[in-house]
Amino acid sequence: MDSSGRDSGKEGEGLENWRPRTKVGMYVASKQITTLEEVFEQGYRLREPEIVKTLLPDLKSEVVHVGVVQKQTDAGELTRFSAIVACGNSDGWFGIGRGKAAQMRLAIDKATRDAMLNVIPIKLGCGSWECRCNMRHSVPFKVVGKGGSVKVEVIPGPRGLGLVAGTNIAMMLRLAGIRDAWTRSFGSTSTMSSTALAVYNALRNTYSVG
Repeated sequence: MDSSGRDSGKEGEGLENWRPRTKVGMYVASKQITTLEEVFEQGYRLREPEIVKTLLPDLKSEVVHVGVVQKQTDAGELTRFSAIVACGNSDGWFGIGRGKAAQMRLAIDKATRDAMLNVIPIKLGCGSWECRCNMRHSVPFKVVGKGGSVKVEVIPGPRGLGLVAGTNIAMMLRLAGIRDAWTRSFGSTSTMSSTALAVYNALRNTYSVG
């Protein structure tokens, strides 16, 4: 984790001791399934983060937000950390996860594992009428996602535009593989759990809408 609180390292560590517990895990370990696309095409659910680590060795994670949750109990005030983590391979795969724990590092680890289990495919393309280059640098059409009170719109942009978005939203779009886009957000965007979910739902709609 760097000085900004973000963990941008690759997530391919610790696989040598992995013992699959699910049918999909066994298929992946025995190389009967070799791509994450096959897992989704066959309708399997991801129940082990090691599956994603194995099939997407270039997967990276970023900490979107870490907060402190305090609860009053009979024994006194209980303090826990809440983390939101995004993961992706910058080429069409993206996930969001949340985790809580008494220690910040444990909360981030839980959120990272949850993000891997929530990884989804993203349809990349060039939906900008100004560009029409047919390259996979943006979204193929405008998509909208909602999370709580937050709504996020991702609009195709021409090559070279970059990401016209806030810091956290831009970071999540880069993890998904989107390099050029305009965005608009509405609602209480300071609530990062809602904002992250809105971005996740918008990117998921690149398939469900199209």
